[in-house]
Amino acid sequence: MEAILESANIDYETADCHPGLPIEKGPHGRGVGRWVPEEKHRYLKRYLDATREAQKKFKQRVLIDPFCGPGRIQVEGENFTREGGSVMAYQQSVHSGAPFTRVLVGDIDQERVRANELRLASVGAPVAAFTGPANETVDAMIKAVPFGALTLAYIDPYNLEHLSFSIIERLAKLEHVDFAVHFSLMDLTRNIDMELDPKRDRFDHALPGWRARVPTDALSKASLPGWFFTAWCNAVEALGFKVSGQMPLITDGKGRSIYRLVFFSRHPLPDRIWNDIARSRNLDLF
Repeated sequence: MEAILESANIDYETADCHPGLPIEKGPHGRGVGRWVPEEKHRYLKRYLDATREAQKKFKQRVLIDPFCGPGRIQVEGENFTREGGSVMAYQQSVHSGAPFTRVLVGDIDQERVRANELRLASVGAPVAAFTGPANETVDAMIKAVPFGALTLAYIDPYNLEHLSFSIIERLAKLEHVDFAVHFSLMDLTRNIDMELDPKRDRFDHALPGWRARVPTDALSKASLPGWFFTAWCNAVEALGFKVSGQMPLITDGKGRSIYRLVFFSRHPLPDRIWNDIARSRNLDLF
């Protein structure tokens, strides 16, 4: 396993073939946090490398990224750009010897998804792009998955509001699908108490009907986030998946929790591999 992890740590960054196209610089335009390449992307690279032999057993290997962005990021404080998530994942799959045979990317912004498509094509990826909200494009993405393909759904929305549970439900109908989901803890902990107001609906799509299920002993702001996250994991498991015990906590480097990287699958092998590669960074949930 150590050799596999070392292989996945190799830097495969390539120059941007389309420097004039949009670049993701974060919500404030100063650049994304360093945790994006050093945490989010690192875990995905490790997983793809560690599962390469299992992936080779499938003739068709598909990556689905319905929140893809422009395919290029700039980290705050750096004067160069790096590959975005889907481009990085495809490059890693190539270097691991089990390249994705189809990469399906989507974004609500047409210019951004077009930039991602062109950047993936420039590194040889067999890419198809979909423009629109993820909740609407996911059906077309599912139709583009070949029968019997091994699929990795990489779900990375900016905040919890856009993590519609129906996206997961529909993708779950694929025969061989694993999920890596970025669950926004920051959004949850900041806003969960306000969302108890039935006039608000920001979290209603992430966990339909949640408000009516909150037990009275979990109604405090301190208890609500933990209850909501556990209820969400239980809803995923009700679809027939095992949620991995290892859920790396992504922080902003200043002690503030941003995401939990949650992995779930039906088969014990990917779950076991994920637990191995993520074990060192599994911290208390809340």
